[in-house]
Amino acid sequence: MSLHQQPTFLKPLQTAQRLAEQFTESAVERDARGGTPKVERDALRASGLLALAIPSQYGGIGASWSETFEVVREFARVDSSIAHVFGFQHLMLATVRLFARPEQWQPWFEQTARKNWFWGNALNPLDTRTVVKKFDGWYEFSGKKSFCSGASDSEMLIASAVDESAGGELLIAAIPSGRTGISLHDDWDNIGQRQTDSGSATFERVRVEHAELLLDPGPLSTPFACLRPLIAQLHFANLFLGIAEGAFEEARQYSLKESRPWFRSNARHSSEDPYVLRHYGEFWVGLESVRLLIERAATQLDEAWSKEHALSGEERAQLALAIGTAKVAATRHGLDICNRLFEVTGARATHASLRFDRFWRNLRTQTLHDPVDYRIHELGEWALNGTRPTPSFYS
Repeated sequence: MSLHQQPTFLKPLQTAQRLAEQFTESAVERDARGGTPKVERDALRASGLLALAIPSQYGGIGASWSETFEVVREFARVDSSIAHVFGFQHLMLATVRLFARPEQWQPWFEQTARKNWFWGNALNPLDTRTVVKKFDGWYEFSGKKSFCSGASDSEMLIASAVDESAGGELLIAAIPSGRTGISLHDDWDNIGQRQTDSGSATFERVRVEHAELLLDPGPLSTPFACLRPLIAQLHFANLFLGIAEGAFEEARQYSLKESRPWFRSNARHSSEDPYVLRHYGEFWVGLESVRLLIERAATQLDEAWSKEHALSGEERAQLALAIGTAKVAATRHGLDICNRLFEVTGARATHASLRFDRFWRNLRTQTLHDPVDYRIHELGEWALNGTRPTPSFYS
């Protein structure tokens, strides 16, 4: 048991481990198929884990962020698409908690826990094609959104639209996924993260009530509200680490059971080959360094979350630096391991039925959504000039 785990977390962690074992059985086939993992999403509903981070007074399990991300990693080791949408479930819930009034988010939390709601994402602040019109007491969203991860087979959506009459202000709402005018398109066909349903959505004169808008305190309005992008970044860091851990374990098992030493090697088994051992040693150093950085960042996030509105701008900035550092390390070491695993498994490991390439494809696909060069630039501004990261939807 990790230092941050509480006894009350053991049961949901064991549930996640059982689910991960089930997901493993079909992960390769589903990666090839793509589309919505309906059976697996329903298994998550039935497990109660969709309410993992919801406080117990609202019917949830009350897990910390450290514990929630541990479950994300558990899934990511075997199925990073499931891990992606599971992490986004809690990111969407954090969004309403951080941006909305208690009389809004508390009932949403209670209904999510009671009805096992799945929350999907149609926020994408960089896609400004959805616009809003204001009417007397209600609003209307019209347009398109891209990268709507987890929107298919969801009960609720976090959606955004641009208010052109207010100079391009971004309005964010929590609305039922099945509302009239919302069309979720099955058009996600990328090389990786193939079952995240990260395709597009169309909004055709979708009615949004004033009580569904997240206006108070609103996005990025206070240091506490500015935790939302940091939660997203740490989610992805854990996703990347989980993928790398899964790749490492698959490669390890193959090396021990299937690999043969090169004919020039003096080793009887691949597990004794000095070059193979060197690679595994480097893999281990990379994984351990990322694990420590992520655990430190998660501990800081738990502390920041507990302070709520007492959180200072400086404390938020230090958390941003810790999470940014962990995410860069997870990106670099993860891509390295997912690429180099073939150097320790050999030519036969490229057989299509194994789909060992899925680890690299999944990680490569997701890491491109937040260019690591700009994350490093942000860290460089701090390291050299002492400039704190500026809060945005990506930092």
